[in-house]
Parts: sequence; structure tokens; C-alpha cells
Amino acid sequence: MTSYVSHLQFQVKIGELKKLVEEGKIKYIGLSEASASTIRRAHAVHPISAVQLEWSLWSRDVEQDIIPTCRELGIGIVAYSPLGIGFLSSGTKILENWSEDDFRQNLPRFQPENLEKNKTIFERVNEMAAKKGYTPSQLALAWVHHQ
Repeated sequence: MTSYVSHLQFQVKIGELKKLVEEGKIKYIGLSEASASTIRRAHAVHPISAVQLEWSLWSRDVEQDIIPTCRELGIGIVAYSPLGIGFLSSGTKILENWSEDDFRQNLPRFQPENLEKNKTIFERVNEMAAKKGYTPSQLALAWVHHQ
């Protein structure tokens, strides 16, 4: 669920967090899944310490704008789902163990029309890992760590 926050509302919220830092009630301010422009706006009010985002061999769209913005501003990056929500650990076999209410069933990347392409990606990762003597998971984690 995404909610719209106006520029003024956003500045007030970051301003309130800034006050909490100044009062010693919190040490740092971080953002999750923020756009590059949101990161810049927040950082202009108070330094942002970290941004949490999905980043993996499989999910690299953040490299276009968000990662460069964080690096430019000296903001730490906390990558979640470095194994592509489990896909980079087992490929399409992951589908075999899902419960009926698994949220991943609703994600576009797991829809039948995308699975063949994603299976090819997993096979490539698996091949590269095997050449190095690693599992796909180890290779994927090493890649994120190297970034």
C-alpha cells in the first residue's frame, strides 16, 4: 500500500525526525524504498544515514538513479532480498514449496509469462557459480556484498 505525501507534509515529517535526533531520542534517520528525488529532499532537511531497498543480481533497477544518489550523498545502502526473494537460491523449484497464501505468487516476476526468462537468468547464475565452486546463493550474496 502506497500513500501520497505532499512535499510540505514530507518536509514536516523529516523535520519532526530531525527534532528527535536533536533531542537525542533517535540517532539516525533512514528511508525504505525511496526514490532518488525523495532521498534528495529528505537529505536536504537532515542527513539520511541509510536507505533500504531491494537489490540483487535479479533486481538491479535501483542502479540507475537510487544507488548513484546514495553514493553521491554518502548514504549507506541496506540491500534486502539479495537472493531475489528466494529465487536465486533455488530457481523455479521455489514454486514447489509455496503455501497457498505466499505473497510472491502475486509478483509479476513469478507469473507464468515471466518464468521462462527468469529460469534462464537462474541457469546463468548457476553456471557462473558452478565455475567458481559456489552455490547460486553464495555467488548472489558475494555480488551484493561486493557492490
